[in-house]
Amino acid sequence: MESQKRHSKLFSCEFFPPNTDEGMRKLFAAREELMRMRPAFFSVTYGAGGSTRERTFQAIQAIQAHSGVDAAPHLTCHIEVAAYPEFHPQATSTERDLLNFKRKVEAGANSAITQYFYNPESYFRFVDDCEKLGLDMPIVPGIMPITNFTQLARFSDNCGAEIPRWIRKRLESCGDDRDAIRAYGLDVVADLCRRLLDGGAPGLHFYTMNQAGPTLAICQRLGLTGA
Repeated sequence: MESQKRHSKLFSCEFFPPNTDEGMRKLFAAREELMRMRPAFFSVTYGAGGSTRERTFQAIQAIQAHSGVDAAPHLTCHIEVAAYPEFHPQATSTERDLLNFKRKVEAGANSAITQYFYNPESYFRFVDDCEKLGLDMPIVPGIMPITNFTQLARFSDNCGAEIPRWIRKRLESCGDDRDAIRAYGLDVVADLCRRLLDGGAPGLHFYTMNQAGPTLAICQRLGLTGA
């Protein structure tokens, strides 16, 4: 982790492009609240094959114009590349996945943001493996707040992110109690973030799902909002 400790800590947030005007208004409201964490930038996801192209750029332009914070479309070949601490779901092995990441970096990337995960050791192992290959650019952990277990399980199954068994069992035991899920999720993710930062991670990138509350609650636990 020595390579990561050399980089300044930056915090950022990711949105997805809404389908409706009401959704766009909610995104802007979330953006205003998230300014309290003084993010380095906002990003907006970009659907496969350019499927959300127009909505992505509309959101980017509006964020850039009104927030005073840098905004960027989350393209698949941006300067900031994706990393998979638990390896990409289409990878045939961890070794090949790591070499593929090395090729992306050598093609011109100067930093990376990871897929979300809940086991900090996955991140630390991935960074150590990168250091052995001579890769020392910032690798920022991607953070997914836990607010809805059904939704999280579906996302995780689709993208290959692992929900540790102890977390999954506890969330399952909460049933439909949303308050209990949010409270437990806050404890788990805030502790994850603290361990990552204490271990030398060069910041955090929050997958907000266009909601300010869960991310702000985590940042307040970490003392990052000034409130």
